[in-house]
Amino acid sequence: MAKTAQVKRVTPISKPKKISDAKGELKHIPWNSIPLEDLNPLLQRQFVVGQDLMVARVLLKKGCVVPEHSHHNEQITYILEGALKFWIDGKEIVVNAGEVLTIPPHMPHKAEALKDTVDLDVFNPPRADWIQKTDQYLRGEK
Repeated sequence: MAKTAQVKRVTPISKPKKISDAKGELKHIPWNSIPLEDLNPLLQRQFVVGQDLMVARVLLKKGCVVPEHSHHNEQITYILEGALKFWIDGKEIVVNAGEVLTIPPHMPHKAEALKDTVDLDVFNPPRADWIQKTDQYLRGEK
């Protein structure tokens, strides 16, 4: 008979739980424990960095434009709410809630929020420019 793991329910905490081992660090982080970073009046984000991945929750108000840029990171964009229009690889692609877009490394892309949007982006490797706050293309009036 297979053993069933018992999971203890815990109340959300304000500080992330961390458990280290030789393979990396296990983290349990509620989104509401991460402050929203205001990048410009129409754009906010939160992110969590793992060993080789970064996941970001990006909030875009209708009309927010993310200027054309590229990066060496592979990107997966999952739209949780709203819709983003991308200009990428010579195409215009609308990604709606429940849809995913994969963007290869070094591929220039631009996006515009067609509605208030909640976007979950995953990057490999993590975005050093976001971590170091040197992502000037996102900051300021947009």
